[in-house]
Amino acid sequence: MLSRESIADQLKIGLQSAWYKRGLLSFLISVLLWPLSQFYKFLAFTHRKLYQTGIFKVHTVSVPVVVVGNIVAGGGGKTPTVIALMQHLQAQGVRVGVISRGYGRTSDECLQVKADSKVSDVGDEPCSMLLAQYPLAHPAPVFVAKSRFEAASALLKTYPSTQVIISDDGLQHHALQHDIAVTVFDDRGVGNGLLLPAGPLRESAVKTYNSLVLHTGNHAVKLTNTAAPQFTTRRALASYALRSDGSKVNLDALKPQTKLVALAGIANPAAFFEMLSHQGINLAKTLEFPDHYAFNSTLGSEYAGYTLICTLKDAVKLWLVHPEALAVPLVFAPEPAFFTAFNDLLKPLLATNSPT
Repeated sequence: MLSRESIADQLKIGLQSAWYKRGLLSFLISVLLWPLSQFYKFLAFTHRKLYQTGIFKVHTVSVPVVVVGNIVAGGGGKTPTVIALMQHLQAQGVRVGVISRGYGRTSDECLQVKADSKVSDVGDEPCSMLLAQYPLAHPAPVFVAKSRFEAASALLKTYPSTQVIISDDGLQHHALQHDIAVTVFDDRGVGNGLLLPAGPLRESAVKTYNSLVLHTGNHAVKLTNTAAPQFTTRRALASYALRSDGSKVNLDALKPQTKLVALAGIANPAAFFEMLSHQGINLAKTLEFPDHYAFNSTLGSEYAGYTLICTLKDAVKLWLVHPEALAVPLVFAPEPAFFTAFNDLLKPLLATNSPT
């Protein structure tokens, strides 16, 4: 018998699926939820205007802030983009830090994410950002807080030589001023083009304050409602999987196996499953969970004897109950022109805002 949580998870997956499909059922859902989407639109507009008119305070910090966000609910490639920008800046010798709300965590404290941090305290995506920097001797610091200004302030107090802060998500978080905004879209685009909950959009259009648009999927559809430059990425899975102890397993060694189960609690699980298949991995079963799924209990005896394969984001939670699971990293490479455009925006900001 399905638990209340399982039923809620399946309803969430079903609603998100309806946002991106055509058909009578999807049409009826969008019609029924349209009045709620108009109420959501009013709330979002009011929230934004309260900051724009100065009724609510907009905070600033002493270094440039780069926001990586989206206007689509449920993800779209923000975390890989944050990691790519972080690694790009590190390669140039720029001291960078990352802030995040830490979606799904149970703590409201402002915390630095460390190797021994609990996912329940800091969130899955911040943990995966730290894991992606292994084995760097000096990884970029990652801080989480309910208030991004609080996280940024704590980061700068602890690491005063930081030159750039990257905010994971936050296009709709107007309390912290940002200097550069990177808006990401995956292959699903804007779905049915409707606002929540009738559709996936947090906003009705790509706003002019977005500096760059990055298509994180393999089949980018150019947007026509923005003047911001648009760029593409190359994404594929690494040729290896990681064990929980940090050791590697070549994916070629998995190809002859027949008892493989792939699972994902990310924004677009199907994309992960498809990439595994393109690598020649024969999956006996795929398990799709809602984004940020906790994986706080075992999957059950029916999967005994199967090899579990997941993403890095899922691994930081799944390894707690299934330490034998294998995590396949994502190779995420924005086109060089994206980094050129990003550098052009950041360079004058570094010249005037670098801490002394």
